[in-house]
Amino acid sequence: MSSGTSDVLVIGGGVIGLVTAWRAAQRGLATAVVDPEPGGGAARVAAGMLAAVTELHYGEETLLALNLESARRYPGFAAEVTELTGHDLGYRRCGTLQVALDADDRAHLRELHALQERCGLESEWLSGRECRRLEPMLSPVVRGGLRVDGDHQIDPRRLAAALVVACERSGVVFHRAWAERLDVVRGRAAGVTTADGTELRAGQVVLAAGSLSGRLAGVPEALLPPVRPVKGQVLRLAVPRAYAPFLSRTVRAIVRGGHVYLVPRENGELVVGATSEELGWDTTVTAGGVYELLRDAHELVPGITELPLTETRAGLRPGSPDNAPLLGPSGLEGLVLATGHYRNGVLLTPVTGDVLARLLADGELPEEARPFTPQRFGAVLQEQSV
Repeated sequence: MSSGTSDVLVIGGGVIGLVTAWRAAQRGLATAVVDPEPGGGAARVAAGMLAAVTELHYGEETLLALNLESARRYPGFAAEVTELTGHDLGYRRCGTLQVALDADDRAHLRELHALQERCGLESEWLSGRECRRLEPMLSPVVRGGLRVDGDHQIDPRRLAAALVVACERSGVVFHRAWAERLDVVRGRAAGVTTADGTELRAGQVVLAAGSLSGRLAGVPEALLPPVRPVKGQVLRLAVPRAYAPFLSRTVRAIVRGGHVYLVPRENGELVVGATSEELGWDTTVTAGGVYELLRDAHELVPGITELPLTETRAGLRPGSPDNAPLLGPSGLEGLVLATGHYRNGVLLTPVTGDVLARLLADGELPEEARPFTPQRFGAVLQEQSV
């Protein structure tokens, strides 16, 4: 059973798939998305930190450039989505405070500050007292921290919902079903067959299925993207008006070598996350995960234990071997990849949409995306196929 042909068919309706579809449609391409629940995916669990600076890790300097470029585009991107859809995205230019609670964590944060400075990033070292002056709810044991005014936040759930509307208003067609198999005709990706047997045909196919991208049947084994699921557990709490303002900005911390963050929303929600667990496809919320997050958050902000706990959830980040996304031609004609964004999917939404739309419309991969082509994993893919 066939259901017509489009210029572009996007597999996956998370924020990456949606922004790709929207931008492609804006380029005049007849575009469709296949996903049983558009607007879902990892963004349902993500905290929405737009943290190009405080997400910097050793060995990820190349990714930093892409993160910074996407962060630069965010204000205009958010304004454009809001103007088109009327949706408030919860975009806040509130900054981030990254703190340490003991001497070892303070030493680690000092090293991170030095790395940020070597990379030309703006961050200010504060004493523990200066940190508490900015955020009075912080524990007295805070030993120091970094003030990063350039790291912002957005509500990923609102962003995903708005991108669904943006797609609809731009003429994107939604097929609410699972893509069961990629269909390859004469050595070229020609579309997909859904779980109910419907054949969807397209001139170009974009694989943007997050952590599921490496499992799509029909993709030649040697070209399957090396994407794995990385579990993250997240808590949501409510800040009663009597406690407001609880925190004025995102607060991140190193606690006994581990990482915890608290992201305050303007609507009174407080997001606490996130664990990082290599447990395959498990999305169980565990007592241990909740305990560790609350324990570390309590050491950082003791008053948190008085807040109502409103939600616990676990999701799967799409991790790649170098923690950076796979953007561009897959090696199979007609199949393009937009996956593997790991912990930066929400941050990289604007630049991914722009990059993919240009590739799909003009056949050219922009300069900023060229370090992230799937071909950099050629050796990995060959090993997987042996």
